Amino acid sequence: MTELPLDLSGLDACVDAAIDAWGGEPTHLLQVLREIQERYNHVPPAAVERVATRLRTSIARVRGVIGFYDFLSDRPWGLYRIVFSDEVVDRMRGSHLLQEQMCRTLWIEPGKLSEDGLVSVAKTAALGLGDQGPSLLVNGRPVTNLDATRIEQMCNFILERRAVDGWPAEWFAIDDRIQRRDAILDDASRPGDAIRAAIARADAATSGPQAVLDEIKAANLRGRGGAGYTTGLKWESCRRQKIEPRVVVCNADEGEPGTFKDRVLLTRRAELVVEGMTVAALGIGATQGFIYLRGEYRYLLDSLRAVLARRRQEGLLGRAILGRPGFDFDVAIHCGAGSYVCGEASALIESLEGKRGIPRNRPQRLAERGYLSRPTIVNNVETYCAAAQIALHGADWFRRRGTARSSGTKLISVSGDCERPGVYEYPL
Repeated sequence: MTELPLDLSGLDACVDAAIDAWGGEPTHLLQVLREIQERYNHVPPAAVERVATRLRTSIARVRGVIGFYDFLSDRPWGLYRIVFSDEVVDRMRGSHLLQEQMCRTLWIEPGKLSEDGLVSVAKTAALGLGDQGPSLLVNGRPVTNLDATRIEQMCNFILERRAVDGWPAEWFAIDDRIQRRDAILDDASRPGDAIRAAIARADAATSGPQAVLDEIKAANLRGRGGAGYTTGLKWESCRRQKIEPRVVVCNADEGEPGTFKDRVLLTRRAELVVEGMTVAALGIGATQGFIYLRGEYRYLLDSLRAVLARRRQEGLLGRAILGRPGFDFDVAIHCGAGSYVCGEASALIESLEGKRGIPRNRPQRLAERGYLSRPTIVNNVETYCAAAQIALHGADWFRRRGTARSSGTKLISVSGDCERPGVYEYPL
């Protein structure tokens, strides 16, 4: 077979455009490489050299970042990159058999590029789609509810070299499958309501923005990301640091096998997520915020950016939020590139700085020295939703659900051998 020629036309322009769009700082290395990867299905050697020069960093560092993340490669992946989810629920439904079927049909070895340079097939631990698997990514786009017939059709499309945009639209449909609602999933607040309530509370108190933190503490909100640390104490610790600016980070790197509730919140309650981040910014005095979106959720990027743009237009992000002088806060979205360990907070911060996502040595806490050594809070998607509701409705309202030690509600991801997979929200 004759290998497909690589079209590297416009490579320099692509690299320069990505660097200029991200601001030309070394901290944006991962985001720049991700955009080059999406354009050329790999990061060509010429791009590595140009990126290193323009970002004022070493070629070794650039190559190290490429080698660390599963969704980056210095070798071509072909016109089609297929990545099967390999979590236990998908395997129960025969994902490994479907992958074998595809490899047989396309005459390809798993993990390698086909001889004609057309396609590569691989697998990853989880895609956050356990409620509607087996699933895969094709050039970063999720395809759900796979079966032998769909795999056969997909192979035909690949051999025909049909553009992914021309594949059946229903293949890419993702059902949120909300099975039980409570406070968060039934939230009917409007954008800005929680921020207005937080500003009013701060203005009415002699302690100012500390009153916002006091309300979070009184609610006994515990982090929903796993450790269960008291959120208000974490935020207060960050506020007490003398270094500025302070930073708010949303950990949307939901990578635990069988979990997908953050995916649903980012789809259905993105406004509430950013609302909670903005409330946190008021409380700790932060000016900069980040949503760290896992690479497997890249398909949500455009919709999340639209939410941020709309909030800027409505005065809910940017300078003097809702007309309050000095309340300046904005949010940027950084995408991961396939690394389970980046769900750990310090590894996430390393990745956010454009490095390999290797967890930091402790004991230094992120609230003291986090992103670029600035005081930083890191909470997950669900925690910020709960914080926004506390700001709006108050601590007493929040404590009516759950227990004395663990207040509020919790979203649960349910999948596998069950009749109704999906997301369930229950009081703790």
